[in-house]
Amino acid sequence: MSALEPILYDFAVIRAVPHVHLGRFEPVGVVLHARTREFLALKVITDPAVLHARVPDIDSDLLARYLRSYEAVAAGDPSAGPVALAPSSERFHWLTAPRSDVLQTSPVHEGLCDDPGQALERLFGMHVGA
Repeated sequence: MSALEPILYDFAVIRAVPHVHLGRFEPVGVVLHARTREFLALKVITDPAVLHARVPDIDSDLLARYLRSYEAVAAGDPSAGPVALAPSSERFHWLTAPRSDVLQTSPVHEGLCDDPGQALERLFGMHVGA
């Protein structure tokens, strides 16, 4: 692959859903996977005070712990359990699997970039804005 070729990536917005039965959500992060670069990272809000301001109907400390566990899975941290030891594409699919829980993701979208880390920052700014 040439250094000039754009990098294909997939991403999803991570959402906090305080009342699952109502379907309302607040974006709290973005996860991005660029398979050809073995890049998997996510950027999330983990400050309980910021989370409480955005999603007051959720235990913000518990939500912050859940989001930190997502970070650990994305990073491949063995302390996050067996799923963290899987290849990056499997971890991405685990993170974006449909759930009816307080944390859900948007549908997966595609994009092209030159630098996946910069794309993650840009997407976080667009979709989360924190």
